[in-house]
Amino acid sequence: MRTLKLEHEDAHIVHCSRERSRSAWKIIEEYLMPFVEKERYKVSSGCRLHSDNDLFRDQEQHKLHVDINEWRCGYCRKSFYEEKYLDKHFDNRHFDFLNVSHGRCLADLCGALHCDFVMDSAPRKTKCNPAAAARNKHLCESLADSCFPVSNGPVSVRLHEFFLRQFCDAHTCARGPKPFSKGRKKRTSILYISISILTLMLLPLFYFFIYLYQRGIKRGSQELKRILPSGRKKKPF
Repeated sequence: MRTLKLEHEDAHIVHCSRERSRSAWKIIEEYLMPFVEKERYKVSSGCRLHSDNDLFRDQEQHKLHVDINEWRCGYCRKSFYEEKYLDKHFDNRHFDFLNVSHGRCLADLCGALHCDFVMDSAPRKTKCNPAAAARNKHLCESLADSCFPVSNGPVSVRLHEFFLRQFCDAHTCARGPKPFSKGRKKRTSILYISISILTLMLLPLFYFFIYLYQRGIKRGSQELKRILPSGRKKKPF
């Protein structure tokens, strides 16, 4: 495991890619944790995939994406046009919120988790390196062993097997399964649940107002029909 290096100069420098760490965490959240939560399995903090082992986790949780062109710092409420400027702000102003206690960088797991596969907008045709594929597969299998030990019971055994199929099998230069062969499941956010509940509450009210509006129009047209005949004068013969 690579040791995290910290340099204290005019600005704090962390030799750990925030972008790749963010990509690794996104993969964990979308391609692993929903399946783990479905099994009601608790990942130990000793597992390198645990959120406690993400250097940037606290800072990332304090990012507020207010609008398409507005990112806000959850610590001091300062706003920025782009996420990259908020990242620089965190590096310069809120360095003390980095989780440096374990000295671990989630980006180090990118090889095992297929970060490049997710980060590349267009798949690149590159020649497969057998040595790199073997290293990534070994790292991937070690994550499966440490995070889901087969000695922990049937649930852990199932997740161990799932992890191998989902992440490790694709580390080969031979034709084989693509990464994330078991698919993905996005975790349901609290915000999404809140919006859904609010929508369900307001929907009946919306239809009630439509009913009243249509009823008012109908009643108005009936009144108009009664008034018009009585207002007409009969022509003399």
